[in-house]
Amino acid sequence: MTKQILVETSARHIHVTEEALEILCGKGYKLEVKKELSQPGMFLSTTKLNIIGPKREIDGVSILGPVRHYNQVEVSATDARTLGADVPVRESGDVKGSAPVKIVNPANGATLELSEGLIVAKRHIHMAPEDAQEFGVKNGDIVKVHVNTGKGRDIIFGDTVIRVSKDFKLAMHIDTDESNAGICSGVVFGEIVK
Repeated sequence: MTKQILVETSARHIHVTEEALEILCGKGYKLEVKKELSQPGMFLSTTKLNIIGPKREIDGVSILGPVRHYNQVEVSATDARTLGADVPVRESGDVKGSAPVKIVNPANGATLELSEGLIVAKRHIHMAPEDAQEFGVKNGDIVKVHVNTGKGRDIIFGDTVIRVSKDFKLAMHIDTDESNAGICSGVVFGEIVK
């Protein structure tokens, strides 16, 4: 039997640097944990901000912690259309030349204008090195993943990038558009197909 991979839906969210967090929320501000995420050390914070594009804004977008060494806003393709922005599909962290976005803290009116950083995240699988060995893949490989939730929307996700690190726990991440396409609500598993 093929080993199953947990498939998690990643909703729109924001990653910020320490400097950006202080601009938006005040000097010495620390993110408070609302919920631990599946990847070790990562968490959903209680802090929510608004993101503003050329046409519209989306309110109440959560910051994921801990702080990072780059600023990044991840949205779905549907969100990108709502914002009126031309947003590229990129791996997390690959923000050079991506779309600009304005971030506003509704609590204090603080604003941060990013010249780049708005992306649609490329679907990916987090793996520890031992998982990669078991699946016969390496960091950066592109695979297809079959997901069948039994809800009448059997689906294969192509162009799924493998991301390997000793800090990762096995899980596939898709955005809300992709999740809706396969009706991937609840606990969902997929398998790599050749």
